[in-house]
Amino acid sequence: MKTSFATIGKQKYKTEIQAGNHIIMADEPEELGGGNLGFTPTELLESSLAACTAMTIRMYADRKGWDLEQAEIKVGFKRNMTTGEVTFKKEIELFGNLSSEEREKLLEMGSKCPIERMITGKVSVTSDLT
Repeated sequence: MKTSFATIGKQKYKTEIQAGNHIIMADEPEELGGGNLGFTPTELLESSLAACTAMTIRMYADRKGWDLEQAEIKVGFKRNMTTGEVTFKKEIELFGNLSSEEREKLLEMGSKCPIERMITGKVSVTSDLT
């Protein structure tokens, strides 16, 4: 199993996240007591879905030899605090010389990215103290 890990010290909410050789910072905004030094956990989740969608669209367009110059993916979500239901909304903008059929197929393929499949499937989390 690949693992990422997060380390937090005494500085309120500033968290270092490492995955392989890559390190990023997470934090909370100043109005929530953080230092606004990195992505919030929510922004990391949204960014993960946006990046995975973009990569999946790029891979498919490249495989088909389609003229996709650029794809921009915006992701946000709403959470119903009463029911716990979460709804993600993706806005996808495609640039390039693409037919309407190619655009529709890229939209469809973007919804098949591994992160979207993960968050829309059955998910469970286990926690252990070590």
